[in-house]
Amino acid sequence: MKSVTIFFALISTAITAALLSGCLPYSTSATEVGVRTIKWSPFGNKGVQQEITPPGQTVFLPLFITDWNTFDTRLEKIEMTAITGKGDRPGNDELMFKTVDGNDIGLDLTVQYRVVPEKAPMILQTVARDDDELKEHIMRGIARSKPRDIFGALRTEDFYISENRLAAAEEVKKTLNEILGAYGIEVDRINLGNYKFTPEYEKAIEDKKVADQEVEKTKSETAAKSAEFETLVETAKADVAKMREKADGEYRRAVIEADAVFAQQQRIAEAIVAEGTAEAQGMMKMNEALSGAGGEAMVKMKIAEALMGKRIVMVPMGDGGLDVRTTDINALLKTYGIQALAAPKSKEPETKEAPPMPAPTPEPVPEPGAKKDTGKKR
Repeated sequence: MKSVTIFFALISTAITAALLSGCLPYSTSATEVGVRTIKWSPFGNKGVQQEITPPGQTVFLPLFITDWNTFDTRLEKIEMTAITGKGDRPGNDELMFKTVDGNDIGLDLTVQYRVVPEKAPMILQTVARDDDELKEHIMRGIARSKPRDIFGALRTEDFYISENRLAAAEEVKKTLNEILGAYGIEVDRINLGNYKFTPEYEKAIEDKKVADQEVEKTKSETAAKSAEFETLVETAKADVAKMREKADGEYRRAVIEADAVFAQQQRIAEAIVAEGTAEAQGMMKMNEALSGAGGEAMVKMKIAEALMGKRIVMVPMGDGGLDVRTTDINALLKTYGIQALAAPKSKEPETKEAPPMPAPTPEPVPEPGAKKDTGKKR
């Protein structure tokens, strides 16, 4: 029994040595990872190996009992577009879907993704054997179905608003990562391209754009007129302010001049009042002086001054006339009514002319030889 065991061990060793002598080199590029699959092993370690070969390395693997697979970990993309000869398909490959309000929309969509290096053995074991199979059978189907659902939940007018489109793209990225993470794939970015509607809806959109342009044109013209009006209003306000400032200046100047004239006239009036008051007081003093004996004496003196140097002829008169025999000056004054001048004045007397003095009777010339009449009766 023991000899049989030793025999099989020797046979296995010989076979292994023979196999190892037929090893081949396998390499990975700068962006690839390698995965080995052992199809047969005397030690029982068969199947996909969880240990990956890093980028840029070479390994030697025996023939017949080992398989070699690589996966590119650089950024890949699935480009779905309506432009012929540009995307992953030669013809129209845009993403078609219907919006929630019933309009058909065609959208150019690009999904950028990469393989997670540590997940390469799992991808090989359960998902795909290489990059092409992974892209066509896994990535393309999921990248076309889920975005349709998310963008189809939008309304047609939401596509006019870039923020709404970008928000939907972020939702697509999040959903794809949740699904593809289990396949060892990470979605890096969702790029949105052109989008278009059905011809009927495109015409309606074009008509709306024309109407919107007319509205914007009208708004611009209205804004221009409003700005022009505001400019005119501001100019008018400035002119009014200048006129008001000028009027205020003239008013202040007129007030100053009027105040100066008023002050001057007030001073003149005060001077006139003062002069009149002084003159009135002087006249009152004079009236007070003239109302007494001094006034009478002054009147007599003025009459004497007036009669000084004058020739006075005494003429005999009838009853009540001048008696040439009297020398009483008071009687003389009374005769001519001059005493009234010295009387106190309560009111300003009316000016009356003094009665005319009787013309002196010419003295008769005596005849020669006649006797002079002495005026005495016999």
